[in-house]
Amino acid sequence: MFSRRTPQLAALLLTLTGALASARTLLHCGTLIDGLGDAPRTTMTVIVDGEKIVGVQAGYLEPAANDQVIDLKSATVTPGWIDCHVHISSEQSPQRYTDGFYMNPADYALRATGYAKKTLLAGFTTVRDAGSAHGLNLSFRKAAAAGWIESPRIYAAGGVATTGGHGDGTNGYNDLLQEALASKQTNIANGPDDIRRVVRQRYKDGADVIKIAATGGVLSLAKSGDAPLFTVDEIKTVVETARDYGLKVMAHAHGNEGMKRAVLAGVASIEHGTYMGDEVIALMKERGTYYVPTISAGRFVAEKSKTEGYFPAIVRVKAATIGPLIQATFQRAYAAGVKIAFGTDQGVAPHGDNAQEFVFMVEAGMPPMAAFKSATIEAAKLIGAEKELGSIEPGKFADLVAVPGDVLADIKLVSKVSFVMKGGTVYRQP
Repeated sequence: MFSRRTPQLAALLLTLTGALASARTLLHCGTLIDGLGDAPRTTMTVIVDGEKIVGVQAGYLEPAANDQVIDLKSATVTPGWIDCHVHISSEQSPQRYTDGFYMNPADYALRATGYAKKTLLAGFTTVRDAGSAHGLNLSFRKAAAAGWIESPRIYAAGGVATTGGHGDGTNGYNDLLQEALASKQTNIANGPDDIRRVVRQRYKDGADVIKIAATGGVLSLAKSGDAPLFTVDEIKTVVETARDYGLKVMAHAHGNEGMKRAVLAGVASIEHGTYMGDEVIALMKERGTYYVPTISAGRFVAEKSKTEGYFPAIVRVKAATIGPLIQATFQRAYAAGVKIAFGTDQGVAPHGDNAQEFVFMVEAGMPPMAAFKSATIEAAKLIGAEKELGSIEPGKFADLVAVPGDVLADIKLVSKVSFVMKGGTVYRQP
């Protein structure tokens, strides 16, 4: 009896397998910003099969028997947004400078799963994590890729800093603590040979990009927020060694001289850029260096500097001085034609509020469509993922975000994300 039924069962299984294989998701999009064109398209269907986009066509495609339809006819749909500068494992607060004495790496990681989820649900399907203690950004990248947590896909930076510079985690500590913790700091390097060793270690760790602190920073417990921290030869060593391993270099920089050295040495991007002068702007245009502005962080620290006790005294002065300037720097850089990639430095300002950067960019004169391109195709180019991310076209990952209404007419709608798909999986829908 069994043998007589075997062909029928096989045929039934084949039919079911074929039906499952042909099941697609059709997104009916009222307005579509594809990340490539300068004008939106209306009444469009995006066809998703598995993780990838397999078609984009005009009109609302009629579904086949097994297709799922998602109605986004009253929304604006864009590629998933990319934030090129976040710190997923932490968030600024008055307790940030003492948390490390009480929290273990696992504590930071568990707390940060909430930050990652907030970021994803806010429409950011990919982030470049610009550094974290204990290599947590590498662990989060693995967890996100494996689907253990709800998180954007993560590109993880490995840091290189100089003694006493931004990124030296013992700044401001007493002598005994500095001595005890010195051997734990694997990111500190001085001179070309030491720098090669640390960059190679970052490659061995699995970093996707090398980050240097080319100048002082706002939140570190050091006096200067803009002093140059590497020589030109030292930065060239970073860039050349990273290039040997197929890695780009991102440069935290507030001071003009440190920026100039970094651009001349060949870094891929300048992050923050507060005191960027005309010469640096010209050099960045000439060399195609990206600017990642992080206006959100500047505005956040400027506001919090008004609150007594929020920052240590040495940080408060820098926050009040540097923070308010970044938006105006962005305005000058964009007007001059510098390439812009979206980045917030979230982890300074609260995770999940990343989209506010769009509002700040538009306030400073960038058209909404250009702002969306900075967070999609331009950001994908910077992180080296433009073949997989950054636009809505066949063959790319099905990373899509929708906001209700006409976001090009009202940029503030970016805070009302109603739909998020990452790699074909829906995480938020109307």
